Amino acid sequence: MHDDCTDNRTNNSAAKTQHGTKDGSMRHYPLHSGSATAVGLATTLGLLALSAALLSETSALAVENSAPPNIVYILADDLGWKDVGFHGSDIRTPNIDELAKTGVEFKEFYVQPMCTPTRAALMTGRYPLRYGLQSGVIPSGGRYGLPTDEWLLPQALKNVGYETALIGKWHLGHAKPVYWPRQRGFDFFYGALVGEIDHFKHEAHGVGDWYRNNEQFKQVGYDTTLFGDEAVKLIDQHDAKKPLFLDLSFTAPHTPYQAPKEYLDKYLQITDPSRRAYAAMITAMDDQVGRVLEVLEKRHMRDNTLIIFHSDNGGPRSAKFTGESVVKGELPANNGPYRDGKGTLYEGGTRVVAIANWPGRIKPGRVDDMIHVVDMYPTLVGLAEGKLGKNKPLDGVDIWATISEGKPSSRTEVVYNVGPFGGAVREGSWKLVWLSLLPQRVELFDVAADPSEKTNLSEKNPDKVKELQSRITDLATRMAQPLLLADVFRIVLSAPPSTPEEYFAHTD
Repeated sequence: MHDDCTDNRTNNSAAKTQHGTKDGSMRHYPLHSGSATAVGLATTLGLLALSAALLSETSALAVENSAPPNIVYILADDLGWKDVGFHGSDIRTPNIDELAKTGVEFKEFYVQPMCTPTRAALMTGRYPLRYGLQSGVIPSGGRYGLPTDEWLLPQALKNVGYETALIGKWHLGHAKPVYWPRQRGFDFFYGALVGEIDHFKHEAHGVGDWYRNNEQFKQVGYDTTLFGDEAVKLIDQHDAKKPLFLDLSFTAPHTPYQAPKEYLDKYLQITDPSRRAYAAMITAMDDQVGRVLEVLEKRHMRDNTLIIFHSDNGGPRSAKFTGESVVKGELPANNGPYRDGKGTLYEGGTRVVAIANWPGRIKPGRVDDMIHVVDMYPTLVGLAEGKLGKNKPLDGVDIWATISEGKPSSRTEVVYNVGPFGGAVREGSWKLVWLSLLPQRVELFDVAADPSEKTNLSEKNPDKVKELQSRITDLATRMAQPLLLADVFRIVLSAPPSTPEEYFAHTD
């Protein structure tokens, strides 16, 4: 792949508009209406005007293509790998499909197994084990957040002149305003702070969670549509002289599985209510993606806008990881050939549908290299002509040449996660999943030959197991203690004593 080029049309020299005499002086011709000379000169002047216009157009394109791009970063929430049209699903996603068709699809795009860690990895360019967000997600009652000494992606982009906005879900700290988006580099925030809300009531556990900037307010409507409304409004009013970074983070298709009737009616052939709602949520999200593309075209911003789309983790295949909502029956998410789903270290929980699209700058195709979400931080800062330095040491690598030119990525390792109870790493095609809690489980896979992780090769390759266990142990010795566990201990140790009356009151 290669960069878009400006128009290199040549223009005629101005010297051709006059004719020289033998002595070198310039001969001037009288202009007579209808004369051949007048027509010729008029034609020449016309060509000059056309050449000037083409030169102006070329210069404008050169300025546009050399300017830092707008970045629209779209996150889905708990989207199954197979649950898009271009992966063969019956769920209709025409706008996302078009982005894949005209951009690049990442074959091996990795994220963390759950929501908070993935969002933290994107914001920092660092594995969550570095700062204590490697375990679980921030619960509704959690008091902690993404540590404030991390230099986040929106801060880095704002530092080089970007307008920065987050529309949608945050889930990186809600208990104190110091953790909120406006205090972490976003000029504008609209959406929810916690991890799971009712999609119509915009509340969690009966408590409202709907904000514009730092002010909580009430609003009627389906959150996916409201996020689209706000994104369209923001882009439509954006000063095109400034580059834009929009983090559009949908709450779809995360539980509770809810959608407006008009979308549910699109899937009357699906009898299972959870899957019908799940499918409807994805199509509703796709419609909003389409609206964003339309307004970018309307504002003549599309040709200088990089769009990234992916899920924050794989679709949930266990009720333990669907969230705080009760889901009955078969879970609807489909991760295709990949094992298990959200909350696990297997491919189904960590390898997600992912797309990059930028007209003229990214050729349609596929990126086969291993990519991790931490790579987006240095890649986007580099495209923005920003400088690294205020950030802590990155785990991400700049992959722009891989995306745009097809050059091999320098990444040879992926750290799926490392925590107190186990971890998983991949070196080349070898992947080790090590659950250290008793009874201990060690699994070794050749992911290139066995992407579905069906064959455990640990007994046949003890040296490789030892090598990768050593890598996990090394990371564990240097990891920050999980903030979730500290908060859980606080809650448990500070709880009032149980009484017999309370026990019997809650016993059937």
